[in-house]
Amino acid sequence: MSRLHDTFARLRERKEKALGLFLTSGFPEPDATLPILQALDEAGADFIELGMPFSDPLAEGLPIQRSSERALRHGITMEATLRTAAAFRAASETPLLLMGYANPVYRYGVRAFCRRAAGAGVDGLILPDLPPEERGLVATEAADAGLDLIHLIAPNTPDERIEAIDRITTGFVYAVSITGLTGTGLGAHDAVAAYLERARRHVTLNPLLVGFGIRTHEDAVRLTRHTDGFIVGSALITLAERLWDDPARTETERLDAVRAFVRSLKHGTPVPG
Repeated sequence: MSRLHDTFARLRERKEKALGLFLTSGFPEPDATLPILQALDEAGADFIELGMPFSDPLAEGLPIQRSSERALRHGITMEATLRTAAAFRAASETPLLLMGYANPVYRYGVRAFCRRAAGAGVDGLILPDLPPEERGLVATEAADAGLDLIHLIAPNTPDERIEAIDRITTGFVYAVSITGLTGTGLGAHDAVAAYLERARRHVTLNPLLVGFGIRTHEDAVRLTRHTDGFIVGSALITLAERLWDDPARTETERLDAVRAFVRSLKHGTPVPG
């Protein structure tokens, strides 16, 4: 049984929604990624997605695009990302996923990548540009290595396809809240709620988590009415960018602000002024 499965089981027993957080590897600075991951963990993240920087993303809005560009300028490679994952795993049992695009995985070699990721303590993969019909290119090697392979749905995904994705995904089904890019605003409340309610009816085998556009605890409360949890990426990236680009901030102040943000998302705890 995977760390991800165990985490969702514990949260269900506590009737608690899961909080997943995304951070790009090597961002905002190579030496800052690991301390931020540890701060997210300490503050209550239920799982963490470590982004694999890529120059040509399909689904990322400006904050995550900028984070990838910044990481690549710092020379962050797949090996550097895997070393960061291993360093995080050395001191934590919180589930850690790698999220990125298929091309770097193919270039690394799928079999070698899956084995190396599992050896680094990674629990699963999210590859948004890997369609379910092509999952065979990765699924066998991922399963052999003990990695979950998570697929996404969107508001325009037909019911039958949602059910098919629920049958093949492992870990959870990732419900994209909008038909747009990360970091853009949420759509009309009624439309998003209707989509998630529909998804909930058709996702019966896995936890259902919602992401894209969530910035606050209030957003999370509203969107998790029909889901098992939520994922925040761009809002964290934007905060980290502002904190680390402010030379007046100490490292301790920056990490304290990250912890406060996570607690505000998870518990609605006010962020200190």
